[in-house]
Amino acid sequence: MSNDIKIKKGLDIKLKGEAEKATENAIVSNYCTLRPEDFHGVIPKLLVKVGAKVKAGEAVFYDKSNEAVKFASPVSGEVIEILRGEKRRILAIKLQADKEQVYQDFGKFDVQSANGEAVKAHLLASGCWPFIKQRPYDIIAKPNRTPKAIFISGYASAPLAADLDYTLKGKEAELQAAVTALGKLTEGKVHVSVGKNSTSPLAGLSGITLHKVSGPHPSGNVGTQINKIDPVNKGEVVWTVNAQDLVIIGELLLTGTFNAERIVALAGSSIKKPRYFKTKIGSEIATMVYDNGIDKDSNDRIISGNVLTGKQVSPDGCLDYYSNIITVIPEGDDYEFFGWNKPVFNKVSTSRALTFSWMTPNKEYELDTNTNGEHRAFVLTGNYEEVFPLDIYPLQILKACMYTDLDEMEALGMYEVAPEDFALTEFVCVSKQPHQEIIRKGLDVMIKEIG
Repeated sequence: MSNDIKIKKGLDIKLKGEAEKATENAIVSNYCTLRPEDFHGVIPKLLVKVGAKVKAGEAVFYDKSNEAVKFASPVSGEVIEILRGEKRRILAIKLQADKEQVYQDFGKFDVQSANGEAVKAHLLASGCWPFIKQRPYDIIAKPNRTPKAIFISGYASAPLAADLDYTLKGKEAELQAAVTALGKLTEGKVHVSVGKNSTSPLAGLSGITLHKVSGPHPSGNVGTQINKIDPVNKGEVVWTVNAQDLVIIGELLLTGTFNAERIVALAGSSIKKPRYFKTKIGSEIATMVYDNGIDKDSNDRIISGNVLTGKQVSPDGCLDYYSNIITVIPEGDDYEFFGWNKPVFNKVSTSRALTFSWMTPNKEYELDTNTNGEHRAFVLTGNYEEVFPLDIYPLQILKACMYTDLDEMEALGMYEVAPEDFALTEFVCVSKQPHQEIIRKGLDVMIKEIG
């Protein structure tokens, strides 16, 4: 039996370039890059030097504030470069991958007989702990805390998002092993959400509380589901895990190897043939984009992640640690003459003033990165509330973050939000304010002041 979650507020942004359900092996990447910036709040301490040989799954660095949290190499090979920024801050660890991959053997793990502490120790030692994140603060989970529940979203509602029903197909054994292990880390429930008409393998797992989700984006965001199922109050902690990361955790438990393989959707209106690729975390994006997608001299933006929350990457960049989609859309660096003063037919809008997207709700758009306006002070329009389904006042919490009123942030529900929850309000914002950045800075202030 499942529980239904119906979301009414939100906005589906239908874009051209959805990935066709066909998977190819990406060209094997010669290099793999780990970027500590993917792990917010982590201060890395290196365990390797340039020239060191590492196996896939071997720890490359650990968190200075919590030495038990280790970060594993996705590939076996040689550390060829350590990029540093200001004050010798580590920006990236670059590895040259071996032609034949060698894996660190962590040994098969008997999930059924193990207790929670044994599961925790195994995940920490093997480098799988960074896949577990926590609310509040949207950071890597602190191992010394016990969550009141664990949430997994098996439904992706973001624009052009990878179809999780497709990418998880055939991985039932790994998913079950991972869910069973996670269930031992909490005294509460493991909440799994799937689409209302989904055929997800997650729906058939044991030891879970199943929820069926329907409605516009952000219905697939785990933050939306937490808000509707079991909101986070002061002093409480919940953990979240991405659905595809369960496969890596499960395979480690079943086989003893850290296999950082991931099925990635290559999507976007600039891609000639959008489809799925089997690759590894940290692989070069060029191995998928240029040989099968866009031209090297085209004026496009490459995003590791979806168009609302992803990171812009350079053509020689790499897939970040948590993304399962690479999106490529036109760069919006050209401006329309009197574009503000004429009817709009080819853009998405929540307003009906001289805009006509509401007349064709199923139309797919070829949008670029142009913000169609400049930064200005907040304007009270009521637009945020139309696309924000959480039981929180979005404008008030954004303002509280800007003037760092901790008491007000707490009272307004800051403990249960993450930057991605404000991606849609940022999209519809007529003031062009960076909502996700504001929320991230607010959360960082709370971590520093409250902990």
